Amino acid sequence: MIHSHDSVIVQTLGRVVIPVAQLFGLYVLLFGQYGPGGGFVGGVILAASMILAILIYGVGSEGSRLARLILHGDGVGLLIFAGVGGLCLIGGGQYLNYSHLPIPGMDESSRHYLGILLTQVGVAADVAVTGVSIAMSLAADQDPLSTEDQEHA
Repeated sequence: MIHSHDSVIVQTLGRVVIPVAQLFGLYVLLFGQYGPGGGFVGGVILAASMILAILIYGVGSEGSRLARLILHGDGVGLLIFAGVGGLCLIGGGQYLNYSHLPIPGMDESSRHYLGILLTQVGVAADVAVTGVSIAMSLAADQDPLSTEDQEHA
């Protein structure tokens, strides 16, 4: 189990660094199609910021609440990714051919942009959930003997 860090300096830096890292992760996610980045990199940055919150504030604290909440979204990214691909098939195109997204009132370039953005959001969500899930699993298995000691005490 990961406990909160008791240093005021670390907790204060965490209050500054974690929101900036999450904002940067969203920037990399949203503007990844114009430069380096995208769904995977944005998801990794978001997961790293949530893991940092777990390491600084502990698993059960209010500071790591987002990391606990995101674990409930396991599979949502896959549904978004597969849903966009399925909508392209329904629209008459190939899987993930965003030009065939059946969205009325949007021109082809806008549908293409929206399709890429939604698939990147799906990838980022799954990457972030996986990263946080791995960190939580490692934290739970960190010292199983101490849990047994607490049960016998």
